[in-house]
Amino acid sequence: MNDDAVNNRPPTRALTEEECWQRIDDAPYGRVAAAAAGQVDIFPVNHAVDSHGADARTIVFRTSPGTKLLELTIHETVAFEVDGFTDADAFSVVVKGTAEEFDRRGEVDAAEKLGIAPWAPEEKTRWVRITPTEVSGRMFQRRQVAPAG
Repeated sequence: MNDDAVNNRPPTRALTEEECWQRIDDAPYGRVAAAAAGQVDIFPVNHAVDSHGADARTIVFRTSPGTKLLELTIHETVAFEVDGFTDADAFSVVVKGTAEEFDRRGEVDAAEKLGIAPWAPEEKTRWVRITPTEVSGRMFQRRQVAPAG
C-alpha cells in the first residue's frame, strides 16, 4: 500500500460518550484490568450496561470467587476495555472507575434481568459493578488492502 492511501484516511477521532456506551453495550465481552500486590491482571468478562438513567450508567458482570474477585476487593480502581473492528474501521473504548461487589437481593434481582450469560462453564455467583469516573474511546478507518492480482 502506498503512503498516499494511508495519508488520505481521516485522522483518528474521539468517540462521544454516547458512542462509547453504545459500543460497550454492543460488545459480547470486555476486559477488566485490576492491580494488586504490585501486579496488573486482565480478565475477560461477559458484561452488561446497567442504565439507571443517562447520568448513572454502570457496567455489571458476574464472576466466581478467586483471583479476579480478590484483586477487586483489595484495589477497587479498575479499567474496563472493549474494542472491535469491521472491514472499514476499528475502535477502542476504555472506562476507568471503581469496582464493587454487590449482593443485596434487590440489586442482584435487577442485575439478573440484564441477561448476562457467562461463556465459561464455572458457576458465576458473585456480582460486580464498575462505576465509571472516566469514559473515552477512539476510532479510525482501517487501511484498505488492494486485491492481489
